[in-house]
Amino acid sequence: MDQQDLKSSKKLISTYKKRLEKEILDRSMKLKMPQNKFQEIINNNNELINLKKALEDLETESESHSKV
Repeated sequence: MDQQDLKSSKKLISTYKKRLEKEILDRSMKLKMPQNKFQEIINNNNELINLKKALEDLETESESHSKV
């Protein structure tokens, strides 16, 4: 994967992650949930955890490519 592909992938994943977090926040607010509860949902959401991991992996790969 070249540097441009890495940047593009990071941007797409990051945008999707932010959109998902916003959706959780919006729904939680509609349900009038306490802030600590929806923050807990965001922190424990499997899809968000996987997205964070993917971003970390891409960052690691990006760093290894930039050292070459």
